[in-house]
Amino acid sequence: MESLRKLFKIGNGPSSSHTIGPKRAAEQFLQRCPDAEAFRVTLYGSLAATGKGHLTDKAIESVLQPVAPTEIVWQPDVVLPFHPNGMRFEALRSGQVYDEWVIYSVGGGALANEYTKPVEKERVYTMSTISEIKEYCYREGKTYWEYVEDCEGKDIWDYLDNIWTVMCNTIERGLNNDGVLPGGLKVSRKASTYFVKSQSFTGSLATRAKIYAYALAVAEENASGGLVVTAPTCGSSGVLPAVLYHLTTSRDFSRVRVLRALATAGLFGNVVKNNSSISGAEVGCQGEIGVACAMAAAAACQLFGGTPAQIEYAAEMGLEHHLGLTCDPVCGLVQVPCIERNAIAAARALDANTYATLSDGTHLVSFDKVVDVMHETGHNLPSLYRETSEGGLAKKVER
Repeated sequence: MESLRKLFKIGNGPSSSHTIGPKRAAEQFLQRCPDAEAFRVTLYGSLAATGKGHLTDKAIESVLQPVAPTEIVWQPDVVLPFHPNGMRFEALRSGQVYDEWVIYSVGGGALANEYTKPVEKERVYTMSTISEIKEYCYREGKTYWEYVEDCEGKDIWDYLDNIWTVMCNTIERGLNNDGVLPGGLKVSRKASTYFVKSQSFTGSLATRAKIYAYALAVAEENASGGLVVTAPTCGSSGVLPAVLYHLTTSRDFSRVRVLRALATAGLFGNVVKNNSSISGAEVGCQGEIGVACAMAAAAACQLFGGTPAQIEYAAEMGLEHHLGLTCDPVCGLVQVPCIERNAIAAARALDANTYATLSDGTHLVSFDKVVDVMHETGHNLPSLYRETSEGGLAKKVER
């Protein structure tokens, strides 16, 4: 498996696969063809179907347009075989194409195609399933974060420290922003209102309101194109920060322990990314919100002193109970139902942690089996439920 640096990425929303990935692709193509007189970029499949709502064209144009005139061609009905998020970059001189590159945005801001995928995956982790990692932890008397350090080296903590800083900044920025989100749906920000209301509540209601507020803060910042961390994607970026921020502010966990929990969360997300997908266009929202919930549940259980088996159980529940979740964004925007899903998944992650912590960690279905089922389920979903805005809520909601 690759480094957690490939999973946790800092970038502007609203979508890691539709915004960060295409922007990175444009930057790489520009380096390859700096003297082009014009560019043409054709977007295929899901990338074209919801690209305008995800600001895909704006992300690409922000890189190429300052250098040369750039044409964006939309082909939502053409799905290339490698992945639903296909892009064809063409460089033109004297009206003729002199170089082209077909690349895919495969989730979490990552790029791949038939030729680069094996090369891009630098192997940092020797094991790629939670079952074998868990066995290693029990055999060596270690926990998941120690395995991360063994594989990544001690400098991973500096990287994760910066990731955590950005996550906190996004929450605090989101809690202080009001107004209507861009895109035309006229969705108002709710994070600040939820946080203010939480101050007048007590007990579990106050806890739940704060978790919602923190998740909404990140999801709303993402929807407005703000700076977020993919966890594992932009569309699901509010779940893990909300859970960790709530636990640090309510229980005074040290920063070192939070970073270790972040490493554990990343390990579980990395396993899914390696063995299945975190792309909504490929496996539906179960690969985004479902994986984010699993990561957050694992992180919470780590903080509460869970055993490797309990941590795996918490993550397994977080993913299992999102199986089959469709990706059907209204107007192709990462707003409805995406923002609410971040808040609900954050709360469910804490529920999964509580359930697992009360147990002895013994459970029938392993995390790895749920990942396999998620992969099968995602590929069996009709394409209209995989980030194309052609079915589900995207078709039923009046706008």
